[in-house]
Amino acid sequence: MAATPATNTDAPVLILGGGLMGLALAHALAHRGRAVEVLSRRRSEAAGFVAAGMLAPHAEGLSGALLELGQRSLERIPAWVAQIEADSGLSCGLRPCGIVVPFATAAERDVYPTAPWGEPLDRQALERELPGIGPGWQAGLLFRQDGQIDNRRQLMRALERACVEQGVRFQEGVEVLELLHNEGRLNAVRVRDAAADIHLLQATTAVLCSGAWSAQLLPELPIFPVKGQMVSLQGPREALQRVIFGPGTYLVPREDGLLVVGATSEREAGFTEGLTPFGQRQLQAGLEALLPAASQWPPMERWWGFRPCTPDEAPLLGPGPLDGLYLATGHHRNGVLLAAITAELVSTCLVGNLHPQDEERLMAFNWRRFGAN
Repeated sequence: MAATPATNTDAPVLILGGGLMGLALAHALAHRGRAVEVLSRRRSEAAGFVAAGMLAPHAEGLSGALLELGQRSLERIPAWVAQIEADSGLSCGLRPCGIVVPFATAAERDVYPTAPWGEPLDRQALERELPGIGPGWQAGLLFRQDGQIDNRRQLMRALERACVEQGVRFQEGVEVLELLHNEGRLNAVRVRDAAADIHLLQATTAVLCSGAWSAQLLPELPIFPVKGQMVSLQGPREALQRVIFGPGTYLVPREDGLLVVGATSEREAGFTEGLTPFGQRQLQAGLEALLPAASQWPPMERWWGFRPCTPDEAPLLGPGPLDGLYLATGHHRNGVLLAAITAELVSTCLVGNLHPQDEERLMAFNWRRFGAN
């Protein structure tokens, strides 16, 4: 659909979505000297605010191109965080604490997809790494290279401040309703502002960072929401040093003793908001199995969010269905891990000097891989 927006031809790159990916892309583009404007509907709904913040390409058992992408991002995260902290003056809460994956048997441990990158643990070693771990776990893998970042309380705030300091502009309470184009080239977006007024904004270049809501703008993208519920508990400081990545439940200890317990995976929930008794019981059961003593710690907060998932659980990156539109969405449960490499690759692709090897890597995450027309 064509449109003729009444704005000048020097419009900035529009970032469609003010969550973690949107902020990461805005920050990277601003550092490349581009004018950037972020359109954000409701910041609190962004997956970056509700995720646990694990940096776990190995603990997650990723494989193939997604594992390689996760490993490359993990390598870049210290420098990425250092730049955000330098720009913002705030800590991002990066913690290279290592992650332990427990198993019921050594045989299960040894066939885990990423076992070659981990240190095998028997029951005795498992107890040393995770004092108080439940009796049902007899083996484990320690991935020292994996870790966490306090995205909910620190990273998102620091990244937003860094963007502001780099001159990024924000429009809050703005919902993108439609992408308008002329002969396959993006030329505007139709938006509804906080006062419910409809506007056209010129947009010759934009990045779609709308997470689980991306398919509402581009139905050809195979992205759907997977709801997750979480809870945090207040434990003693240093009661748990490693992240525990159990089957169906993970425990992420912050430095101040806060323990993040997550997360349910509700593929049939759609965009249904709110906590459910079943989901909370599931978290409690997982907690009791992994670290029984922690089940007595007082709860601090309960929340939910929506992961943007694709059929192969890998993101959509790079050029989109319209000329001038780029994609940085569909990261499922690895958004925090992949934010650094996503910002690097997509911003470089946008400015037009992508290395041939990176072009090949991006092709593995092109939106057309599912046979979409």
